[in-house]
Amino acid sequence: MDFDLPQDLVDYLAELDRFIDDVIMPLQRQDDNERFFDHRREHARTDWDNQGLPRHEWEELLAKARKLADEGGHLRYAWPKEMGGKGGSQLAMAVIREHLAAKGLGLFNDLQTEHSIVGNNPFVLMFKEFATNAQYERDGDKLLNGGMRTAFGLTEPNHGSDATFMETRAVPHEKDGKAGWLINGEKMWTTGMHVATHVMVFARTSGKDGDAHGITCFIVPSDTPGVKVEQYMWTFNMPTDHPRVSFTDVWVPEDSYWGQIDRGLGLGQSFVHQNRIRQAASSLGAAQFCIDESVKYARERKPFGKALAENQAIQWPLVELQTQCEMLRLLIRKTAWQMDRMEHKEVEKTISDKVSMCNYWANRLVCEAADRAMQVHGGMGYSRHKPFEHIYRHHRRYRITEGSEEIQMRKVAAYLFGYLGPKRQQFKDAEAAKGDGEYVQPTPPRP
Repeated sequence: MDFDLPQDLVDYLAELDRFIDDVIMPLQRQDDNERFFDHRREHARTDWDNQGLPRHEWEELLAKARKLADEGGHLRYAWPKEMGGKGGSQLAMAVIREHLAAKGLGLFNDLQTEHSIVGNNPFVLMFKEFATNAQYERDGDKLLNGGMRTAFGLTEPNHGSDATFMETRAVPHEKDGKAGWLINGEKMWTTGMHVATHVMVFARTSGKDGDAHGITCFIVPSDTPGVKVEQYMWTFNMPTDHPRVSFTDVWVPEDSYWGQIDRGLGLGQSFVHQNRIRQAASSLGAAQFCIDESVKYARERKPFGKALAENQAIQWPLVELQTQCEMLRLLIRKTAWQMDRMEHKEVEKTISDKVSMCNYWANRLVCEAADRAMQVHGGMGYSRHKPFEHIYRHHRRYRITEGSEEIQMRKVAAYLFGYLGPKRQQFKDAEAAKGDGEYVQPTPPRP
């Protein structure tokens, strides 16, 4: 087994570093743009008198950085080649996201806004895998050229983690002689609605509560009558672009969906697997940043006449965190590598548990690392003059919003005990082979 990174990927990381130094950092330093990253960051980013939304100046700066990254050939790195990208692998994206996050806060990679010079756009691959030819013809150019900015409406106020019990309904409805759908319901945490041109609305079109089948993913223009942002939810880490959105008698034409009728939940699963492995890598990188900064400070700080680093009370917690980073890094890269070696839709059936392991543990680890960094740095660590409180507040949300820890652990348990995944048939066979009531050990899978 070879654990070395491919040379072309190593070279690309160096190319990204040069691009950051030569192009992105000069933009960050001009016009006091540092205010978005230093101790003033939360105030500079937040329009407190406009529902807590991001300030226009902040979003314009991010757009400038993305434009430069696109012109430099980096923004669409992960997109399929036939869709204008470089076909970057899941492994490469995991390594890149970790690499950028380990640099700390900066315009090159702002995790709070999911902004990066190497874009993470799961919608593109999701569209490639699930859209029909007619849907690609209709929406492809808009999506790829930035003319379609899509919010993701899956979670609901009364059904946070369990999408199969959603109350949003879509029923066939004719309007002015045209076939279509009438949608009613509410969605929560529909990020980006203030700038979205469309919103993906997951709605039940058949079946009963709890059925995975019977859910359809509709593409609804955000200015459609009946679509209303009810409230932008102020959060632990501001600004906010996470609203509660209502859909009241929203009518869309018959073909206003992606994928297939009643099989829309597969699109949601496709989105989360890509997003979770990359977000896990980002959390790992941020955790590594916190550890590295703590080690550096502990060597420099000399209370009572000796370096903090000489104290085992300082050393040992950081040793444990570093050990966890090393182990997690291997699991993330192995899982991303496995994702690259199978059909896109096969991930859910075979290694979804590994994706969940990576994600929930990375999100927990970065919070522990940020908390430890605050402790090592003392009073300054607690202040906003260091980035650790921002890292903690941002990544703490992912222990809930990226699929809560409990939901992801439930997925791991389902695979471990054979209720889902590759072991499912083994346990069924073992149950069928019971003769006199004695338990029969399931046959382990072949390598």
